[in-house]
Amino acid sequence: MPYDLRQSAARRDALTLKRFEDLLPSLMDEHEIDCWLVTSREYADDAIMMTMLPADWFSSRRRSILVFFRTQDGVDRVSTALYDMGEFFVASWDPEKESDQWEALASLLAVRNPDRIGINISADFAHADGLTHGEYQSMVSALGPLADRIVPADPLSISWLETRLPEERSVIEEACAEAHQILRRGLSSEAITPGVTTTDDVTWWLRTRIQDLGTETWFQPTVSVQRSGGDGRGTFAAKPGPRTIETGDLVHIDFGIIWDGLNTDQQQHAYVLQPGETSIPPWLNRALATGNRAQDILTSQFAQGATGNEVLQATLRQAHAESIDAVIYTHPIGYHGHGAGPTIGLWDQQGGVPGSGDRPLRANTAWSIELMVRTPSEAWGGETVSIMLEEDAWFDGDRVEYLDGRQTEIWAI
Repeated sequence: MPYDLRQSAARRDALTLKRFEDLLPSLMDEHEIDCWLVTSREYADDAIMMTMLPADWFSSRRRSILVFFRTQDGVDRVSTALYDMGEFFVASWDPEKESDQWEALASLLAVRNPDRIGINISADFAHADGLTHGEYQSMVSALGPLADRIVPADPLSISWLETRLPEERSVIEEACAEAHQILRRGLSSEAITPGVTTTDDVTWWLRTRIQDLGTETWFQPTVSVQRSGGDGRGTFAAKPGPRTIETGDLVHIDFGIIWDGLNTDQQQHAYVLQPGETSIPPWLNRALATGNRAQDILTSQFAQGATGNEVLQATLRQAHAESIDAVIYTHPIGYHGHGAGPTIGLWDQQGGVPGSGDRPLRANTAWSIELMVRTPSEAWGGETVSIMLEEDAWFDGDRVEYLDGRQTEIWAI
């Protein structure tokens, strides 16, 4: 069934309002922020602001300033902006009475007199570093003595981005199911004819299916092959050119979609049967089972309060003890594909990730459990085969659950 944009916008707006009402007050208390300023200009949008606007807004307009005041009853949401934001924010600026937008903000803050004013600046998280230098200078100049109360809001910003409501879990589950269906079709004879179809053909087949569904992707799908006599996969930083998919190839797809403003990120494999073969070679299934075991090791290390770097090192220690050659590069997912929150390894930083890897894990967060295991292939003369897996999951503070299952068998083409 095609994706209904009008219904999606209504669902997104309802969830945004619920997040403002049910989530934001506790987060502002947790991080001791009395007032949160989120400001950006058209074409220089703050990533945080884009999660707070009505669904029919595609960017900030001229200069949009959102102001959140923690009150005894909740959070007052105020806009100092030229354009009406409907039920999301109460307008506080009348340009006919006060022509300067920054002075209007300063007047508002002087009346409310908050102690700690959070702004979106961060050394470790791009998601929380949306206040541009020019806007910062103008803000500080306008606020005068109140500028002394400014503090970085990045702990609040990241918590806002990474923490999911229970209702959002069902949205991501639905998204994962839709993405899995497309991914499974892309790893089948519907999309691949051995000896004819190239990896680029499959990439654009996937893009077309996303378009047919009526939604979008947040990155260009990656399709690669591994085969006897040569990897063919390239590196993480440099992918090979298009290759014709042949019998005996192990095909890999990295794929994601956007659904009601939330993202998926998945990787799976299929094997192209050779003439005379009727099933997946046992050694390939064993390689996938090793990848599944690495997933289990990783998810068993999730603990509320543990840092991303701690989870990474505990996982690698256990994998090494089990003689598993693993590379871990797991990340949160949600408003962004590579979401805000603790980083659990990067493919080029297996010793830990300073900054983002030092952030503790939180309950009610969504994750892409992403990793690679390398195993020698029995049928390919001992060449290394890389099993690259990625599945979306939910961490409730106690355990990790896959949102729409995971690949436990290599698909056959």
